[in-house]
Amino acid sequence: MTAPHFSLPFTPTAPAGSAARRLLTSLKRRVQPYLAPGERIGLLRLLGLTALLPVLYLIARRAVQVPYQTSVITFYGLAVLTGTACLLYLAYTQYDDPSVHTLRRRARGHEAFPALPERPKVSFLLAVKDEAGNVEACVRSMAASDYPDLQVVVVDDGSTDGTGTILDGLADELGITVIRLETNVGKKAALVRACAVADGDILVFTDSDCVIAPDALGRCVRAMVRHPELGAVSGHCRALNQRASLLTRVQDVWYEGQFRIAKAAEAAFGTVSCVSGPLAAFRREAIYNYLPAWAEDRFAGAPFRFATDRQLTGYVLGQAWRGRALKRRHADSPFVTGRDYPERRWLVGYCQSARVWTNVPARWRPFMHQQVRWKKSFIRNLFFTGAFMWRRGPVPALLYYGHALWVVAAPALVFFHLVWAPLHWAVGLTLLYVSGVLLKGCMWGLAFRLDNPGDRRWRYRPLMSLLSCCVLAWLLPYAALTLRRGIWTRTPA
Repeated sequence: MTAPHFSLPFTPTAPAGSAARRLLTSLKRRVQPYLAPGERIGLLRLLGLTALLPVLYLIARRAVQVPYQTSVITFYGLAVLTGTACLLYLAYTQYDDPSVHTLRRRARGHEAFPALPERPKVSFLLAVKDEAGNVEACVRSMAASDYPDLQVVVVDDGSTDGTGTILDGLADELGITVIRLETNVGKKAALVRACAVADGDILVFTDSDCVIAPDALGRCVRAMVRHPELGAVSGHCRALNQRASLLTRVQDVWYEGQFRIAKAAEAAFGTVSCVSGPLAAFRREAIYNYLPAWAEDRFAGAPFRFATDRQLTGYVLGQAWRGRALKRRHADSPFVTGRDYPERRWLVGYCQSARVWTNVPARWRPFMHQQVRWKKSFIRNLFFTGAFMWRRGPVPALLYYGHALWVVAAPALVFFHLVWAPLHWAVGLTLLYVSGVLLKGCMWGLAFRLDNPGDRRWRYRPLMSLLSCCVLAWLLPYAALTLRRGIWTRTPA
């Protein structure tokens, strides 16, 4: 297939050989193989407006006469907007879908990574507890995957609502393997039970409220066969129940950006920090020895039942520096004694074309519970992955620690702008902050529109930005104070 022609809709006026002309030429060369002609104007508008973000912020700052005493706050706001611009640039000019294209950035010495068979055996694994309303659709979509050599294993982790009866019927009809646990052991431990009977070269996990596209599994496998250095690959998730409420529509647009932009930017360097639960594929060699550490993870002096996807991804990214200690800690486990796989500097990727849909919370209370769980996972993972991410290279480190700084500083910044400033008659500073939040949300919204032409839901994205700063930012201190509390099952949506 011939790559679509790409041409700029204007003639650069910069002198030949100038930095501006070189930048435009570089942009044209990088996007030409991937961009359809009808998308080029939208991309250029997006990148152009993105480049103006710092300028617009400085103009707004001058207009409201922000005092120099708030220079740290100003620097933070400018850094967030600049970071957004960098994420958009990386996602749209540096990302390759590994199931479609050969990665431009390969791991150092990628030829030494063990090659997978041309058609590797795949084990598709699921742990459920009290999911009678969702589990049948999920399991049927797993079994309907068009990948030929597939083993499906489902663990019923002590359900009491009829989930077990549904799974027994599906086992008879679809030929899947069902493991029944009388006592609830938690999601991670339940999935490790599934791994004990899984014989796949690739282990793939999903969540019980998800529906997987028939070709999604094959695309993840194709990416890993083509790139042996990929220890893990994340799929692309959207909301299955997007029409249920305003909240679900907002989350659907947000999910698109978190995968298409945030994960794509990390994937450009093979350092996706979270292979998300809806569709998470792992090389057996990359995680098998670390499954007991995952199931028995402890943090702050107590068992930690969250961080299922973030922590497992951390073991793939950091085993070159943390792997031996983890294996020594669980030296008696059959996952370690059975076969000792060498520690490698695996890459972790993202496959945009591998589609999966998940039921997102349609009401506020379940949504807030979900967000608290995610904040707790963020805190735990920061203490693990944060200890070695600087070794993965300067850009991956900047992406990871920059995001971490943004999340950690958000509660203080929100308090300063939305509480302290109005109480001290600095309403202009509050308006400037809210305007910056909306501007950032509009940029993500325009990116959504670029990827989904004609879809008017892009306008919901600024609402998510407001929700994040006004509500969700406050959840981080609460999550830290209640770190030991909670169970892995979800509150019904």
